[in-house]
Amino acid sequence: MKPLIVGMIAGVFCTISFVPQVLKIFRTKQAKDLSLFAFSFFSFGIILWLIYGLLIKDAAIIVANSVTLVLALLIVAMKVKYG
Repeated sequence: MKPLIVGMIAGVFCTISFVPQVLKIFRTKQAKDLSLFAFSFFSFGIILWLIYGLLIKDAAIIVANSVTLVLALLIVAMKVKYG
């Protein structure tokens, strides 16, 4: 199996793992049990992974971390809004 394919599959699984959390917060309008600190640090780490992916021009890293960043920032925003 080619490295790009493995990277894309890994990216899909890691990224979609955040979708249920986003949907749950959106439906319940509650995020009190989530750590704003943890998701903020996670988002910063994802930004760094995205920069890394851009620097080395790795499509799997760029795509996966772009989508993950959007999902993580949605969680951060909903945590701030619904606390």
